[in-house]
Amino acid sequence: MMRARRGVVAWMLALVAAFGAAAQLAQAAEVGDVIHLPDVKLLDGRTVPASQWAGKPLVVEIWASWCPFCALQNPRLQALYDKTRGTPLQVLTISIDKHPHEAVAYLKQRGYTFPATMDSDALRHAFGKRKGLPELYVLDGQGRVVQKEVGEMLDDDVAALARYGKR
Repeated sequence: MMRARRGVVAWMLALVAAFGAAAQLAQAAEVGDVIHLPDVKLLDGRTVPASQWAGKPLVVEIWASWCPFCALQNPRLQALYDKTRGTPLQVLTISIDKHPHEAVAYLKQRGYTFPATMDSDALRHAFGKRKGLPELYVLDGQGRVVQKEVGEMLDDDVAALARYGKR
């Protein structure tokens, strides 16, 4: 009888732990959280190891080709990307389009050159539940979220992100 109880207790503890992990996944990353990025395969075919971002600030934008607010913000992000080349600030964008060819066509048609990848289970695990589009995170060199924006950012707000690249 005692073994059966211990087995039930162990099973219940495992169930509680699983629900706790699932609940944690459902929560969106917020300022102060630490993000552990996975290696990512960019839409241009290159694989970028997570170690590339270690010790450097990183702007991460989550977007979709069908999102009208993303269409307004992405030119601003491209300008930031162009302006901050050669600084420590890095940029990574994550498309939530259903098919990679949609994201590739969108980027090509608009002449965007910022690094882009497709959403994945690993990225959803890292950032948690989405709250809107576009969604933008700034991570410090240790992966800590230092700024989070949900929704379209205006010209001056995106341009101001360059401050994270100052040495």
